[in-house]
Amino acid sequence: MTNKKPAKTGNSASPQTNRAQKSRPQNNRAQNSRTLNNRAQSSHTQKSNAAASGSSLMPLLLVVLFLAGLIGAAQQHMLPYGIAGMYLTLSLLTFIAYAIDKSAAKRGKWRTKESTLHLLALMGGWPGALFAQNVLRHKSVKASFRNVFWLTVVANLAVLGYGIKTGAVDMFI
Repeated sequence: MTNKKPAKTGNSASPQTNRAQKSRPQNNRAQNSRTLNNRAQSSHTQKSNAAASGSSLMPLLLVVLFLAGLIGAAQQHMLPYGIAGMYLTLSLLTFIAYAIDKSAAKRGKWRTKESTLHLLALMGGWPGALFAQNVLRHKSVKASFRNVFWLTVVANLAVLGYGIKTGAVDMFI
């Protein structure tokens, strides 16, 4: 007497397979999709709320006051026009660099190095960088970038203050 095993078909599954399928949650893709969608909406809502709140106006006010102060100091002959012009030019170039990087990020193209953006800010383009971060909503969330950015602002202002105090800015006349 021979024992024949039943032929396996594509539809039959072992009891172990059936148990594994029952213990596994159904519709994993749908659940994951809903979770990611909820996270994206939450993140978008947080960014929209931040943009709509008055907190985003403070950096813009800082930029306007700083640049107006530089221009005013130059008009009062307290600071060479070259310094004010340098800050305005570097701010414009830095804003353009942020805009190019934002565009590249959206299109998945080659990005501007963060070190380049920081160098521009350190050289005096930080008002343009701060303006771009708030207007373009670019590089405004990543904490490590923001921390280094604010260090560049402090360093730049320290050098400017030292140059004014020692008279080193007079060489730009």
